[in-house]
This record gives sequence, C-alpha cells and structure tokens, in this order.
Amino acid sequence: MKIKPSILLKETFTELLTKYNATPDIISKFSAEIEEQYSGKKKFYHTLAHLQHLLQELKAVKSDIKNWDVMLFSLYYHDIIYNAVKSDNEEQSAELAGKRMQSLGISAEIIQKSKLQILATKKHAESADSDTNYFTDADLAILGQDWETYESYAASVRKEYAIYPDMVYNAGRRKVLKHFLEMDKIYKTKHFQEKFETQAKLNIFKELRFL
Repeated sequence: MKIKPSILLKETFTELLTKYNATPDIISKFSAEIEEQYSGKKKFYHTLAHLQHLLQELKAVKSDIKNWDVMLFSLYYHDIIYNAVKSDNEEQSAELAGKRMQSLGISAEIIQKSKLQILATKKHAESADSDTNYFTDADLAILGQDWETYESYAASVRKEYAIYPDMVYNAGRRKVLKHFLEMDKIYKTKHFQEKFETQAKLNIFKELRFL
C-alpha cells in the first residue's frame, strides 16, 4: 500500500528548500521525486514511514544538533536509492543528494557533510562528528522498539529481499545482526543508547534464534 507523506514530513521539506530560495515548481518536483522513490513497489521498510520515524526521533534531539539543515538533507535522501541486489545504494543516494543540493546553489560544505552522513549509514560506525552519530543512531532506532514493532520491521526487510531464498537471506541477515552485536555499543549517543540499547540487543538476539 502506498504511504502518503505526513504533513510534518512535507512541511519540513518545503521549509528546508524555501530557505534556499527554491521555487514552488522545484519544491513540487523534488517532493514528488522523494515520494515516488520511497513508495516503490519493492520497498516495504525503506519507505516514507521510515523517514517520518527518523524525523520524529531527530526532532527530540534537535537542540543537540549542530547543523539541522545538513541533518534534514541527509534524512530525506539517505535511502532514496535502494535496490536489494545492489551494494552501492548509499553511494548512489549520496550522489543524488549532492546533485539536488548543488542545483539549489547550496554550499559545498553542506553538500559534503550531508553526503558523508548518508555514507555513514552503510556501516553505522562511530564518527568523530556528533551530528553523524545522532543521524546513524536515529536510523537504527527501529531496532530498539517493542518486539511487535521490531518483528514487523524484520518482516518488511525480508520482503525487500524476497528475490533471495531463505538459505541465502538468513545467512546475510545473521551477518548484519551479528555486526551490530559485535559493536562496543549499537548507539553512539547517550540519548539513543539510554533509550534503545538494551531493547535493541534483546530484539536482535530474539530474531537470530528464528533465522
């Protein structure tokens, strides 16, 4: 089922682009592109609902974010390219984000920071940049939800990788989940660690038992 962007999601994007003097036509064009890309038939988790969840989580720590505009560009574009059979989704998403920002005349500094944040979602490793840590933590906030929500997330991810048989998918999924458990901590910021770390590990251990 196609998910419509929330009013908050649309208004936030409109306000962001307006700040950089984007015309109504450009705002409409870029908004439509985001809605279309996150509503693809093969997308079940990396959807507009995921963006809405990220925005909600990040707004809670907005006072700790140094560059909110960079964070928002990263949010809207970080999964705009997502193909289950490709390994360069983050790179392609970052490249598209850069092109869209460049067309708005946005500074090279903001573009570079956003592209690096998007690329950071590939491994979710700890960064020297606190904003990047907040962004990657928010991207993983789904891991620390109640089990019912987590179970729905895991099922949605499985649907995105439906092209692969269980034997192949389960091996890859186990590798991803164990990667998170092998980290010193899943969440790099105090806010997200206190909020989600314990539940995230419980959820991951539980999913691993089913794979």
